[in-house]
Amino acid sequence: MERVRDVSELPKAHLHLHFTGSMRPATLLELADKYGVRLPEALTDALTRGESPKLRATDERGWFRFQRLYDAARSCLRQPEDIQRLVREVAEEDIRDGSGWLEIQVDPTSYAPRLGGLIPALEIILDAVETASRDTGLGMRVLVAANRMKHPLDARTLARLAVRYADRGVVGFGLSNDERRGMARDFDRAFHIAREGGLLSAPHGGELTGPSSVRDCLDDLHADRLGHGVRAAEDPRLLKRLADKGVTCEVCPASNVALGVYEKPEDVPLRALYDAGVPMALGADDPLLFGSRLAAQYDLARHHHAFTDEELAELARQSVRASAAPEEVRRKLLAGVDDWLAA
Repeated sequence: MERVRDVSELPKAHLHLHFTGSMRPATLLELADKYGVRLPEALTDALTRGESPKLRATDERGWFRFQRLYDAARSCLRQPEDIQRLVREVAEEDIRDGSGWLEIQVDPTSYAPRLGGLIPALEIILDAVETASRDTGLGMRVLVAANRMKHPLDARTLARLAVRYADRGVVGFGLSNDERRGMARDFDRAFHIAREGGLLSAPHGGELTGPSSVRDCLDDLHADRLGHGVRAAEDPRLLKRLADKGVTCEVCPASNVALGVYEKPEDVPLRALYDAGVPMALGADDPLLFGSRLAAQYDLARHHHAFTDEELAELARQSVRASAAPEEVRRKLLAGVDDWLAA
């Protein structure tokens, strides 16, 4: 009988991880106690039991509840040392899961009020990423994300800021929050600024709404990668378009189930995307709220979608190829994938 390889030892890149949502539960509880923040009971009760809160975001009320929990957690990040701790612990968790490259996503405007303004907030984050990368050996970069719920002019400001810090570790520009609000085309100018500045275009799409959201991200924002993108599976012609263009979908299976996009892990269309030739990079999204980190996404593909070790290795390769990692890092990780299979 063939030995089952440990997916936490499979070298991979992590391309879809949100900043506050990457926090360890114990760290959040400690910071809340430190600053006297009263977290929502739904959050504290779940975390103290070692569980994730019950969530469902398929309607606006459910999304508001999810956002409320996220905002409460973010309010506990108040000092540069909190940012440094979060980033260091994220790096440690990713290394434990076999990640050799991490691109963490952040909207610095959310942290600016407590960290001295927009530019200081981003610089504190980038300094923390640089320090954690140097200390742990994990390659780390930042993807600056605008918020769909805010005015497109705010997104342009963020795009210019992201380009300004491209030589300090910013590699991409994203668009997050409820994709049912704010048309992708309203943010086309911001993404043009980012692309002209050499940044990857990586907006969210095809999660809470269907294939039309994916098409909008391709047509209006010229996406290099798609945050989620799973709803493209509902349109075979769109799947072919993604495959032909080599647009990588940052698929977060546990998140999709936790938010009610799909009822069960086996409903997430991993196999449909893979068989159609659509590149994928599995991600944990917000492990603080969804309860599982990077390696668990590969376990889910194995146990609920019958992905073989060879197919899991190919998923890892796809994540590396879609990353902004330097060529020498890519070569090292891809060689490590081959070694994992040969072991």
